[in-house]
Amino acid sequence: MAKKERFEKTYSQGTLTVTEIWVDKETGVNYVFHASGYAGGMTPLLDREGKPVITAVIN
Repeated sequence: MAKKERFEKTYSQGTLTVTEIWVDKETGVNYVFHASGYAGGMTPLLDREGKPVITAVIN
């Protein structure tokens, strides 16, 4: 049985310094991931009002 992946990468920019956007396919919440060298971090992507950006989820 194939394992269902929960997150999907929807955007990627850079090679040594990387910025990516990932979408949680269960909740639709978008996350931004940024890495430079050996350091990196992920946080929810927020709109102007401080609310999480949510993508419609199709099951």
